[in-house]
Amino acid sequence: MRSFATLDELAALVGQTVAISPWLEVTQEQVNRFADATGDHQWIHTDPERARQGPFGAPIAHGFLTLSLMPRFLESSLRVEEVRMGVNYGMNRVRFTAPVPVGSRLRAVLKLKACEPIEPRGRQLTWDVTVEREGGDKPACVAEFLARLYA
Repeated sequence: MRSFATLDELAALVGQTVAISPWLEVTQEQVNRFADATGDHQWIHTDPERARQGPFGAPIAHGFLTLSLMPRFLESSLRVEEVRMGVNYGMNRVRFTAPVPVGSRLRAVLKLKACEPIEPRGRQLTWDVTVEREGGDKPACVAEFLARLYA
């Protein structure tokens, strides 16, 4: 995990890759619980036997499950000591560029694209996030993720 004392210290890294998250395994239990939470029970995600006969040869995670891991990737990768609160602010662009078979390990490469002051005493951070699948030949997801951090 990478640590910063202040938001100003982090802001100095605009244009750079700031952190790479630890690997995280995507399990069938996570996929099933995500399906229950969202109501998306498509067989390609929740029926391993049928999914083995499908186009990917295995069940795959929902794209939105992969996307929902963004805060976890961020929180496991960096810390700003002076920050008392952070909130997800949105996405500008998202693409699911490769499937994530259940059992895959994912990590995120976090590049700080912008860091703009907001009131009161905060910053809006724009991250270019590339979610990599261990052993994959292309990213599972690429996204421009917005977060707000407050000191």
